[in-house]
Amino acid sequence: MPVFQLSDRIGFPPPHLAEQEGLLAVGGDLRQERLLLAYKMGIFPWYSEDDPIIWWSPDPRLVLYPRDMSVSRSLNRVIKKKRFRVTTDQAFEQVIRACAAVRMESGEGTWLVDEMVDAYCRLHRAGFAHSAEAWDGDTLAGGLYGVSLGRSFFGESMFMRVSNASKVAFVTLVRQLAKWHFDMIDCQVKTDHLMRFGAREISRRAFLGQLEKSLKYPTRRGRWHFDEES
Repeated sequence: MPVFQLSDRIGFPPPHLAEQEGLLAVGGDLRQERLLLAYKMGIFPWYSEDDPIIWWSPDPRLVLYPRDMSVSRSLNRVIKKKRFRVTTDQAFEQVIRACAAVRMESGEGTWLVDEMVDAYCRLHRAGFAHSAEAWDGDTLAGGLYGVSLGRSFFGESMFMRVSNASKVAFVTLVRQLAKWHFDMIDCQVKTDHLMRFGAREISRRAFLGQLEKSLKYPTRRGRWHFDEES
């Protein structure tokens, strides 16, 4: 399959034209309108600092259905002890920058270049991107962020500076999304970490079909407040 070159016009080729590993297109920009269209089409940006913007739609796709989440006994014990205070949308920029910093500190490199950070912060201010934070006292110990459209949440990245912090934030998020009747969490590509929580791979076709149904519901836009917040 060809890799498409995007123009200034906001649009994407059909996701099923992506290469086997998911590469679909290069170029374009990270304007809000383009990013939202990408997510609605099952496409997301992922690239390194010296690369052009690269757009992906992998097949298969890793998803987690909120009501199917599996939580280990040990993690449930940590949650019940209330070691961490969990909030949402209280420190979005801190979370996304910490996601980038932790990867850089570990020598992994990151796709969260300044251009990406700025774009998702704009989505957050517009009410489409959200963070969940786990606090150890007044210290941000872990968290994650993603994009919400319809009844789907598109997970982007998470970080941890204290053991189990990001897991507690993640479980709290997923349990709240289940209460809000969210259909699925897009985990993008397979990781053992998310598989242990009950995520599963489905075909791109199945993912896009489920996404189409999910987008028929209104988006829970604006700042989120979880039941667990204090």
